[in-house]
Amino acid sequence: MLTLGLSIAPVFLASRYSISVPVPFLLAATLFIGGSIIMGEAFGFYERVWWWDLALHGSSAIGFGLIGFLFIFMLFEGDRFAAPPVAIAFLSFCLAVTVGSIWEIFEYAMDSIFGLNMQKSGLDDTMGDLIVNGLGAIIGAVSGYFYLSGREKRLFAPFIGQFVDANRRLYRRTKEKLRR
Repeated sequence: MLTLGLSIAPVFLASRYSISVPVPFLLAATLFIGGSIIMGEAFGFYERVWWWDLALHGSSAIGFGLIGFLFIFMLFEGDRFAAPPVAIAFLSFCLAVTVGSIWEIFEYAMDSIFGLNMQKSGLDDTMGDLIVNGLGAIIGAVSGYFYLSGREKRLFAPFIGQFVDANRRLYRRTKEKLRR
């Protein structure tokens, strides 16, 4: 239930703060929810498909890297000159890794307090998840770096452009600076 609540939270927050969420972001969130709750838990993919947990951790890390980039970039009001692209990308990476680490702490706490088996094989599962979280965070952060560096067609940079275009009021200084 907590995972479902956390998965749906972005839609409610977007509505509350009048943020336009492009279709690819909603599709990714829907696929993640389906992959984790329906396929993973209900149909037992976590136990039957050895890489399922790693794939979900990787995809969520990419997502948090992108969301972190968009949030940090918004704090600079879309001014790519207020902070170097590498600094914004680094902060995005740090945010995504932090979220992944907090999730691993949550899994450990649930296993310890309620006797669940969220960590599956213990340390090996946790370390694998953290490594994949780091790799996904790098992909998300590098996508943001590409966006700021004018290489908007690489990795997930096109999705960043869609979000910025749909929410211009949050990125006031962006205007034509990024379209050089």
